[in-house]
Amino acid sequence: MTTPDDTPTPAPEGSGAVAPTAAAPAAAPATTRPALEASLETLARALLQDRRAERRWRIFFRLAWLGVVLAVLWLLMSDRNRHTAPSGPHTALVELRGEIAADTEASAELMLSGLRSAFEDVGARAVVLRINSPGGSPVQSGIINDEIRRLKALHKKKVYAVVEEVCASGAYYVAVAADEIYVDKASIVGSIGVLMDGFGFTGLMDKLGVERRLLTAGENKGMLDPFTAQDPKQRAYAQAMIDQVHQQFIRVVREGRGARLKETPDTFSGLFWNGEEAVALGLADKLGNLDYVAREVIQAEEVIDYTPHDNVAEKLAKRFGAAIGEGAMRAAGGLVRLH
Repeated sequence: MTTPDDTPTPAPEGSGAVAPTAAAPAAAPATTRPALEASLETLARALLQDRRAERRWRIFFRLAWLGVVLAVLWLLMSDRNRHTAPSGPHTALVELRGEIAADTEASAELMLSGLRSAFEDVGARAVVLRINSPGGSPVQSGIINDEIRRLKALHKKKVYAVVEEVCASGAYYVAVAADEIYVDKASIVGSIGVLMDGFGFTGLMDKLGVERRLLTAGENKGMLDPFTAQDPKQRAYAQAMIDQVHQQFIRVVREGRGARLKETPDTFSGLFWNGEEAVALGLADKLGNLDYVAREVIQAEEVIDYTPHDNVAEKLAKRFGAAIGEGAMRAAGGLVRLH
């Protein structure tokens, strides 16, 4: 029995009964702990896989950059001259293509390298300079012309210029160093003249209300500045300078062509002619292409190319530098060209 206040009555000794106690808290289900451990294991595995993937990508990108560096180094170290070793008597070819300027593949530096290799090869019976160029720098053209004449005298070998589409201005300056000039009947030949170009913005500045503030030490330091009105004295000086370069050009043409040149009032006026007319005027000798000259004139049909080429890395570096330099010179109106 229980007392009115419901307090349990102790069981008599020896009765074997157990007195009731306060209820114990409920135990966690047996499945909870394994499920938690499984989740933690799955999370740890996922993190480990992410770390491994990240490490693999990091290694991949490092190897890719290493490959790029090695490729650039290989390009920088690669040989410019890639001509095939000749097997016997042959015609040596050097190409002059594009604008003749310090940072192009028609620069004096590259052209001289190819010409020297061609002349020095004992198997080369003669050298063909194949030209497709509108001209360019009078300095670069003059250097190439001088070196061709020097190499001809040194090695006792003939040089033949073969014109494709264009041989104008500075390119013709180079061509007249050859013993003979061959052209196609539709080639463009000539343009024996000099130019200096630029821009003037003074009228536009007046309309916009812009004032030019130029400080110089030396009265002619701002000469040909595109934002300042032309000074007649300075203009006359620049004209005299390009006239002198023009006379140098004329002298080189006369020396190179000699009695073959049939001068007219237009010969040195900057005009140009097709190949057929150029032959008639004595600016060129005959119609013919590279194969014809190698086979019929030099009589060595095997043609070996000695043209040096900038590798990709050098070309990009030079183009970038040349674009900045030429842009500045053009803006100042101080770039003299044979075009």
